[in-house]
Amino acid sequence: MGGTSWLFLVTKGAACVVSGLLLRGLLAGLFAGFLAAGFASVAGEPSIERAIAIESAADAAAGQSPEPQIVSRSVQRGAGLFTASLIYGAALGGLFSLAFAVAYGRVGGFDPRALSALLAAAGFVALVFVPEMKYPANPPAVGAAATIGPRTALYFAILAISILAMVLAVTLITPLAARLGAWNGALVAAAVFIVVAGFAAVAMPAVDEVPAEFPANVLWNFRLASIGARAILWGALGLAFGGMTQIWLMGSAKPHSA
Repeated sequence: MGGTSWLFLVTKGAACVVSGLLLRGLLAGLFAGFLAAGFASVAGEPSIERAIAIESAADAAAGQSPEPQIVSRSVQRGAGLFTASLIYGAALGGLFSLAFAVAYGRVGGFDPRALSALLAAAGFVALVFVPEMKYPANPPAVGAAATIGPRTALYFAILAISILAMVLAVTLITPLAARLGAWNGALVAAAVFIVVAGFAAVAMPAVDEVPAEFPANVLWNFRLASIGARAILWGALGLAFGGMTQIWLMGSAKPHSA
């Protein structure tokens, strides 16, 4: 299946292949974004509402007037949430399809579904899991306004290191597999990623600005919903894109496989 499909893709033309993959990436991204938004609406919005109430009470106790809302909360948790998630999902799906086009036929002998699932898992680990373990998302009322700049810089620093570590690990898979075998090569490549990303996470400074009186359950539920929504986004993207691409490639390759 993999060899036949790859030969078909080469003979069909790069532009046609990329456009077909891009279309499926956008559709899968829209689907994944919708699911992620639905989960965030149900699991994340209650924690945000509680955090906003805590922040408003603290401002009132300090005699501070509330900040004006440019966009109302009803819009934020409804149309705004779904619109942003759909746009983000579509953009992510487009980039994901391009990464798939580069990897397909070059990284192991995986079929489209397996490769898509592996790419989604790698993307989630590198872009979500590692940064969130070091600098987790915070709800309103957590974090000082004066430290937004440094905290943002630290987050993007660990994000960049995690991505580079994943690229390094993926690059090492093929030569390691040739010398150690596919399974052992994959394990060593994974170990390289863990060592590089883990060392960076330990070496970078910690950020802990959670007020002592902030409810632990609100913080926990918010962070769990945050990482859960992105897990759904990446999981749905990988499965939907892999399924659509598998059907497309199998249907396209049938006349050429005889």
